[in-house]
Amino acid sequence: MFLVLYQKTQDMIKHDELIVMRAIALCFKPYLKPEEASIYCNLGRTQMAKKFEEYGVYKNNAGYFKKEDIDRMLSGEPTPLIEAAKKMKI
Repeated sequence: MFLVLYQKTQDMIKHDELIVMRAIALCFKPYLKPEEASIYCNLGRTQMAKKFEEYGVYKNNAGYFKKEDIDRMLSGEPTPLIEAAKKMKI
């Protein structure tokens, strides 16, 4: 019985931690850790890596992502590569 209660408590803590991380990531932080950026985007690690590379969102020297860049990606604006291709004259 103790093991069942321990597992339930442990699951609740993980769920509560996830909620707290989402709240912090969504509110005030201008820079997000990779784990927070994954939660903020609601993407898995590999999907996030592909999207970030496509939109030119990279970590800074400290290992954080700029939230403004992530917001631009999530807003559905065209990728920088597409914008550059439109500006090119052939």
